[in-house]
Amino acid sequence: MGILSKEQINEMGFARVGENVALSDKASYYNCGKISIGNNVRIDDFCVLSAGDGGIEIGNYCHFAVFTSMMGAGKISFGDFGGTSSRVSIYSSNDDYSGAYLAGPQVPPEYTNVYHADVVIGRHVIFGAGSVVLPGVVVEDGAVAGALSLVTKNMSAFCSYFGVPARKIGTRSRQCLEKEQALMASLQI
Repeated sequence: MGILSKEQINEMGFARVGENVALSDKASYYNCGKISIGNNVRIDDFCVLSAGDGGIEIGNYCHFAVFTSMMGAGKISFGDFGGTSSRVSIYSSNDDYSGAYLAGPQVPPEYTNVYHADVVIGRHVIFGAGSVVLPGVVVEDGAVAGALSLVTKNMSAFCSYFGVPARKIGTRSRQCLEKEQALMASLQI
């Protein structure tokens, strides 16, 4: 994976980019002035970050595997120590599929009924391969979605979800919080 240099990143005009980031030169970044990236973040090949008016905010210690996409007019925020497996899509905008309106970005907005809503993803959140997150969802700290899940509703803290639509199937250990504290102590933060 080719990594963008600090100079290349600076030329792109991101709102903020932290230290120790690995941004693929094969990923696509749109409206960089509305994208904020924390420290210790890796974005792999063929990811697409397309920030709308709300922007995209990524915390610290996050990893986004190949073909992850984050897009839409609403704000997408992704907390610390989280990430995605490959082919995860996070949307903060969605066309109306009822047939009552036209759809697509080339159609004037007065003929569409696009739903825009912020997506808030907490800390220690992981999405399995092929999962899709729809607009307006709040994912609390520590929640996880198994592969190929369709997240249409909020996810509770430290719970596991799976399916189409995603349903709660269990709970998750909170030991990652102790590991986080140990890491921060080792870094003297």
